[in-house]
Amino acid sequence: MDIDLTSPIFHDEAKATAHMEADRWPDGVNCPLCGSVNVRRMEGKTQAGMFLCNDCRDKFSVRTGTIFERSHIPLHKWLMGLHIMGASKKSVSALQLQRMLGIGSYRSAWFMCHRIREAMKPAKVSPLGGTGKIVEADETWIGGKEKNKHKSKRNKKNIGGAGKLAVMALTERGGKSHSFRVAKVSGETLRPAIVSCVSRKSALMTDEGGQYYHVGKEFDRHETVNHSIDEYVRGDAHTNTSESRFSLMKRAIIGAHHSVSEAHLPRYLTEWDFKWNTRKMKDGERAALALKGAEGRRLTYRTSHKATH
Repeated sequence: MDIDLTSPIFHDEAKATAHMEADRWPDGVNCPLCGSVNVRRMEGKTQAGMFLCNDCRDKFSVRTGTIFERSHIPLHKWLMGLHIMGASKKSVSALQLQRMLGIGSYRSAWFMCHRIREAMKPAKVSPLGGTGKIVEADETWIGGKEKNKHKSKRNKKNIGGAGKLAVMALTERGGKSHSFRVAKVSGETLRPAIVSCVSRKSALMTDEGGQYYHVGKEFDRHETVNHSIDEYVRGDAHTNTSESRFSLMKRAIIGAHHSVSEAHLPRYLTEWDFKWNTRKMKDGERAALALKGAEGRRLTYRTSHKATH
């Protein structure tokens, strides 16, 4: 399934509402507050899109209990935003989305982007690897070069990942990938994420970093490549798939976002994981999956400013 940008659901509010209702309630409308199917559509211009539950007597709409709840942005613009963000391989900035959709303020567009990222979050992180499968583990640092920062914000040591945010990616070859913000790159901090997400029956591929030495022994096979001597591939041992993931992340930051704060980095990682894991889907299918993820989730402007993981 694919939908182009000329579709009426992106330009007509009634058709957008009907599309969302059919997607959320394919077997008939039910009350998101009590689950009852004893509901009726309300009439009148001021009640457009509203339903009344005859059991709990509460009113609701297709927005209720979703990321769209209490938003003043029209639903057709939400659908367009979902489609654009899902189709933008290297991300799209809130400012650009504001211009494209004609949203009144940057704050509203920024909040919209974070709500959509919340919808992209998987209900649960599925395990990677298994018997005969290969999983790569690698880490990188997100953040600008110290020399490009204002003098008052530069890290004087300017070594390694100083002043940057550490991110680890676990990538199953030919499969899915999950990335995490980690406090520091060490065996103590990386091991919990690795063993909770990767089957120990897998072959684990890493670089020669000591942080992988002990956890590697817990897997069926552990191979390393020594980047310090320009060794990047040895047989099936390499971390090139994870490196490809990091390349796309950094291009998104350089090209669209320019900088990402520590508080909001986990949601950007969610977006980039989502796009990688749906890379074989068409744009319309990816947007439809994100729309499904909008259900049962709320994100207020206040909570969107808190650090999440």
